[in-house]
Amino acid sequence: MNERRDRWFPFITALFVTTLIVSNIVAVKLINLFGLFVPAAVILFPLTYIFGDVLTEVYGFARARQVIWMGFFCNLVGVLAIWIAGLLPAAPFWTVGAFASPESAQSAYSAILGFTPRLLAASFIAYLVGEFLNSIALAKLKVRTAGRHLWLRTILSTVVGEGADSLIFIVVAFAGIFPANAIGQAILSQWAIKVTYEILATPLTYLVVNALKKAEGEDFFDRTTNFNLFGA
Repeated sequence: MNERRDRWFPFITALFVTTLIVSNIVAVKLINLFGLFVPAAVILFPLTYIFGDVLTEVYGFARARQVIWMGFFCNLVGVLAIWIAGLLPAAPFWTVGAFASPESAQSAYSAILGFTPRLLAASFIAYLVGEFLNSIALAKLKVRTAGRHLWLRTILSTVVGEGADSLIFIVVAFAGIFPANAIGQAILSQWAIKVTYEILATPLTYLVVNALKKAEGEDFFDRTTNFNLFGA
């Protein structure tokens, strides 16, 4: 059995966490993407699922589980830092661009970086459920397919994970605010965009996975893994 090197594991972990935190920051902006109005995070956030696929495929579910929880707590630290900074009194000379007074600059900060408890709850719950479902589905499918058909496993696991993520986030964040048909459309449009993203990125996923397996001397199969989300 080859010795586990895991030289690239910290780098993939850093990319995963950075992508997650930046996605949450830019999510405040709504964009028009081919006629669909979605958060700007839809451009970057699907990468976390691709990184999650890579981690699970190469290192196994237990290592991916560590990274998913690490991302959760790092994101929590970022949210708390932004919230505390927003509460602190502004310097009397602080201005930002066109915002010529501390009061207007503070309003701009709150509008762009402020979070509501409901949106935070939706984001955190959707992230945990979606990422763990994606990782578990991929790990189990790898065993069932004896490591074959990576493209099928990454796409199917994304359909499950991103579907749960989109459903939970939109419902928890906007139920009672948007009409039911708008909520349904938002869920389906985000789900479709994210799955399409995964499909288009499949060649890159193959390239990264194969390179990592060779570099790390690792191709883990979760045949005896305990899928407890909090570790064994």
